[in-house]
Amino acid sequence: MMSGKRRSKGMIAAEGRGRTRIRNPLHHIRRQSARLLRSILEGDAGRRAVASIKSLVYQPSVRNKKATMALVCQTLKYLPILKEVLAVTHLLNNRIKVQTELLYVICFDLLFGEEVVPSGAAEKLVLSQKTSLRSALARIMVKRKASKVEDLLSEDKCVSADSSAIRYVRVNTLKIDVNEALEELRQSFQVEQDDLIPELLAVPMAMEMYKHPLLLNGALILQGKASCMPANALAPDPDWEVLDACAAPGNKTVQLAALMKGRGNILACEINKKRLNRLLETVKLAGASNVKVFLQDFLKLDPNAPSFSKIRAILLDPSCSGSGTALQRLDHLLPSSTTGQKIDAIEMKRLEALAQFQQKALQHALSFPGVERVVYSTCSIHQRENEDVVQFVLSYASGLGFQLATPFPSWPQRGLPIFEGAHHLLRTEPSKDLEGFFIALFVRRSLQDPQMTKLNESYSRTTNREVRSKNHASQSNLDDIKNNKMSIQQPV
Repeated sequence: MMSGKRRSKGMIAAEGRGRTRIRNPLHHIRRQSARLLRSILEGDAGRRAVASIKSLVYQPSVRNKKATMALVCQTLKYLPILKEVLAVTHLLNNRIKVQTELLYVICFDLLFGEEVVPSGAAEKLVLSQKTSLRSALARIMVKRKASKVEDLLSEDKCVSADSSAIRYVRVNTLKIDVNEALEELRQSFQVEQDDLIPELLAVPMAMEMYKHPLLLNGALILQGKASCMPANALAPDPDWEVLDACAAPGNKTVQLAALMKGRGNILACEINKKRLNRLLETVKLAGASNVKVFLQDFLKLDPNAPSFSKIRAILLDPSCSGSGTALQRLDHLLPSSTTGQKIDAIEMKRLEALAQFQQKALQHALSFPGVERVVYSTCSIHQRENEDVVQFVLSYASGLGFQLATPFPSWPQRGLPIFEGAHHLLRTEPSKDLEGFFIALFVRRSLQDPQMTKLNESYSRTTNREVRSKNHASQSNLDDIKNNKMSIQQPV
């Protein structure tokens, strides 16, 4: 059973139109959670999620975020049981029109969570079947020989998303200096600056960042370390014209804007209208005035069109399986989750379709005649979406004068050695770096930065053991935060 934290505000009696009416804060939270749940389930069913569970809940328009997140996640966690109970009681077939997702939410509260009061038609309907619902649950437990409700849950639904005690926030240097952000954050809690990406800060996972003023005004952006690496790998000059090929939700787009110091010109392309709106919100909040957003299929852009003749760099972070961020995204709670299971035929077919699209998209990015640098990145751990895609385009890329360069030469984990040159590729593992990511950097040979060439040669002579030794000192500080060895300062 869940604790009663979500009802801490209690029930408020208010006068209205000559009679006393009851206003229950859970009434709004349930309906808000049901709307989010519908969006999540529809996206999962079509394998076309608008955003992750966390991103949907923490969008600015959502109120009571902590309570809403708890209710959405717990309802998803118990959804298979709720569906089974509702099927036995035939509540979903009732003539009273009630949103299915709202029934899921209220039934979860009735069976596993908060006290349910008749604050609306949906609550009244569920309460009318209170005895039947609880009896159905009891019969299911007896049938499954379960001593407690948790025994009915599959193992993947019990996976903890808190695999690390730290989270990352990126300083948006379009709005605030890194030192200024550090000074303000350290008034409240321990912060550690990342050694690889200076604008990235590590804070204790226990700290609730979503209410912080710097986060609300766009000066700070919640973004994982691995997610920050593709834009830094692209490293565009401030006055370049850059194309972000699959831009939504926009964190990497506005990171590019900051890296370019608000100068130059960034074209942010997005095919999905709903995701485009999210992209526009991100760009506006970040104050990225050098970003121009447009609704278009990247594959339909004409590389030889005059409007794209000045593009010097392309960031291609296309749709992928998201297997590297499944834990952080809470994907293990979704009905389609295959956590801890072998990938089934449907998922394999989807993976192949994604890889085919990724190959076309990467070839298309390399075909822009003025482009000097292309970064291909995914948040996937699958070879089929990573090394296989790069290997597929190598011959084509070479014919256009491109070769693989080495982003972050000091990073110890490189690509799977399935072809010569795979050591140039970069991987991060979910267990070690919070998210699983893959990065490939293509640079035109005739235009390759001499400094990059020097770094590549240096990397080939550096062993992983030497790299780990270099990183050990800075990593120990992050380990202290993970292990709660660093004290959390209280607000002054």
